[in-house]
Amino acid sequence: MKVSEITVNDIANYMRLSEISEEDKKNIELFLKIAKNYVENYTGIPEKSENIEAETLDSYSDFVIVVYVLCQDMYDNRVMYVDSKNINKTVQTILDMHTRNNLWLMQVIMIKKYLYIKLKK
Repeated sequence: MKVSEITVNDIANYMRLSEISEEDKKNIELFLKIAKNYVENYTGIPEKSENIEAETLDSYSDFVIVVYVLCQDMYDNRVMYVDSKNINKTVQTILDMHTRNNLWLMQVIMIKKYLYIKLKK
């Protein structure tokens, strides 16, 4: 499976939802968009490209589980964003393996260091 092939029903099945209300369907659609956007921004790898040979999110099958986990986390916590301070370690490991966007990674590291120093005091 590829990231572009993930549907609302795939996410609902992953979350073990037997029935989805219209509200849940709309929320899951939004979670799916947010998750893809988060992966794209974190890694610097575009979701789509006009160049057939270009690297996209579909180039890596391990991004599928990342999108699933991010969607489930947003659904479970009823939030419309990815909490980068409390990101799932598996998700972070996969994203870090593929990151091309070092500025984003440096910002995350700087924030973690700042919070660590703040909490230590």
